[in-house]
Amino acid sequence: MHKGKSRGGKRGAGKAGAPAPDLVDAPYRKNELVTADIIGLTHDGEGVGRADGFTLFIQGALPGERVRAKVMKVKKQYGYARLEEILEASPSRIDVSCGIYKECGGCQLQHFDYDPQLEWKRQHVVDNLVRIGKLRVAGEEERGGAGKAEDDAEHGNRAGGTDAIIVHPTIGMDEPWRYRNKAAVPVGRGAEGEGLQAGFYARGSHRIIDMDDCLIQHELNDEVIRVVKRIGRELEVSPYDEETGRGVLRHVMARTGVVTGEIMVVLVTNSRKLPSADRWVERIREEMPAVKSIVQNVNERKTNVIFGDETRVLWGSEVIYDELDGIRFAISARSFYQVNPLQTVKLYRKAVEYAGLTGTEDVIDAYCGIGTISLFLARKAGRVYGVEIVPEAIEDAARNAELNGIKNATFEAGPAEVVIPRWREEGVTADIIVVDPPRKGCDQALLETILAMEPKRVVYVSCNPSTLARDLRVLEDGGYRTVEVTPVDMFPWTTHVECCSLLVRKDN
Repeated sequence: MHKGKSRGGKRGAGKAGAPAPDLVDAPYRKNELVTADIIGLTHDGEGVGRADGFTLFIQGALPGERVRAKVMKVKKQYGYARLEEILEASPSRIDVSCGIYKECGGCQLQHFDYDPQLEWKRQHVVDNLVRIGKLRVAGEEERGGAGKAEDDAEHGNRAGGTDAIIVHPTIGMDEPWRYRNKAAVPVGRGAEGEGLQAGFYARGSHRIIDMDDCLIQHELNDEVIRVVKRIGRELEVSPYDEETGRGVLRHVMARTGVVTGEIMVVLVTNSRKLPSADRWVERIREEMPAVKSIVQNVNERKTNVIFGDETRVLWGSEVIYDELDGIRFAISARSFYQVNPLQTVKLYRKAVEYAGLTGTEDVIDAYCGIGTISLFLARKAGRVYGVEIVPEAIEDAARNAELNGIKNATFEAGPAEVVIPRWREEGVTADIIVVDPPRKGCDQALLETILAMEPKRVVYVSCNPSTLARDLRVLEDGGYRTVEVTPVDMFPWTTHVECCSLLVRKDN
């Protein structure tokens, strides 16, 4: 804390008469205007500001800027402030195109020029590898401080620079707009009592910002949202209320096959009964002839989770089709399918490259989803085994293999950390294991199984650099070496970054 700014307010006593940490005076008070220099960005895209040595997190500020901000919340060692004025702008600052950007929580970086944004995402990955994984990265300065020797001894950190991990530049997009093939938006009533609204949540809240046009969504997804809102208002459908748990329509999801042009509309409801269901189908088909599937998902639980367990087709097919790199995929309402098809091809090609396939290898694909990576791998592998916890996704994966005439891929439903150890007991071996876990990373039991199976290579696809770094540390301590990492920008204008990493056994 910057002692020279103490205001002399109330203090509490802790042990031995020491001030209680949460009651120590803050250097600034709420609503105070301060001038801050921005020295970095957090993983959430907030500017990290310094004001008289005190740290303030300021949404909308960029590194290199000097800003005036209003203090909104203060803790002992840091606080939060609202950007009021940019005194010295960063050369990376650009004008924002979206009319609801300041309110909407969907994007965080539309004020940040795209090339510097890609550089920041690479550095974000590097920082996590070094700080959390205690890993050496090529081109980064040696970590200093008294704890370095202890870290090196504990983790067997690499000596010299020859074995340092290569982190490549982030693979970006030529046109980083209109890339999302799926929109899933909450439905509710306006704050001032307006009728049915649908859009993204405001930053840090569950207040819905009504949206008719989103610049990162495929145009057909935007049209679905507009049409469903209009029909819902005409039919006087009651929107869901999170506080009371009442209302019918909870979420609207639109999926678009970018190559095929096929559209799926999913209405997530608070009960099995959808009032005027026939009329819903008639009106959607009338306004959007490209729609091939209209689906209802029932979620009667009082939860923020979008989908419930029951899904039924109101009209048309239970799936729509799309293509990635010449492979055709059937996509159902609840199955996982990457939202940025152009970047997905780049990501999965990198995974296949890292796998180093020659046509004879046995490959396990953990968290296989609807078989997207599995089928990319199967074109060059001897045998692929895919596992995924969502049964519907596994049904889609088997259907996708058949659809493409791929006969060397086998799929099973269940937790990867349960199924793969059983496979090992049954005699299944793996030359290569590919993992693409959710944001929480790999289950510890799965990591232990990977180490026990001793594949020659591990290809780790990650959507969360912090859990990636954590898991790489475990694999490194178990006998693997991380060779290189390639960040891929799957979600332009947001803080998210995907990575593909290659690990090899140290004794190879």
